[in-house]
Amino acid sequence: MLDKSVAVLEALVDGPRSHAELVAATGLSRATAHRLAVALEAHGLVRRDDDGRFALGVRLIALGRAAAGAVPLAELARPALAELRDATGESVQLYVRDGDRRVCVAALESPHGLRTIVPMGASLPLDAGSAGRVLGDDGSRRVGRLGWVDSVGEREAGVASVSAPVRDEGGRIVAAVSVSGPIERTTRQPGRRYGQAVVAAARVVERAAGFRS
Repeated sequence: MLDKSVAVLEALVDGPRSHAELVAATGLSRATAHRLAVALEAHGLVRRDDDGRFALGVRLIALGRAAAGAVPLAELARPALAELRDATGESVQLYVRDGDRRVCVAALESPHGLRTIVPMGASLPLDAGSAGRVLGDDGSRRVGRLGWVDSVGEREAGVASVSAPVRDEGGRIVAAVSVSGPIERTTRQPGRRYGQAVVAAARVVERAAGFRS
């Protein structure tokens, strides 16, 4: 019965469905589909829209937020970071702000022998490096319309980086996704090379954390 209830919920992911549409999507009998949908409605997991169609219930919002809150952002971000590392071939990091500094909470190293290494837990300044500028007080202004910030040799000579913000539901910057590597590979315009990929990774992290649909 649990499997059938989940089938009902999954059938509603793409939008509201009438009773007949729910039966067609789940393969359940009319009686079973109706009984389960009504039972889920009683628990707030399903609701009826203005046309009487079944739709996902608002209680799922609270449950989703609670589930996301129980999983550290670094863990949720790891698949996106791995994909970004593989796509760029460079080291990637996830930073969060801690007072007047930024802390690396996730890091994956480049497969190249010459690479940037930022250890987990590293505490770095906000006034140097692209991630520091994203997480600083004026991060939103620095990011601007491009959605990313880059830096060349700011924190460490010979190293360039590109960072993009991870924003919560209210638009507040809560983390920064970064790509970093030696200038000889990233060039002195790393944003042109990796900016779009870093922004895309940040959006994936936001979705994984439940900050956006």
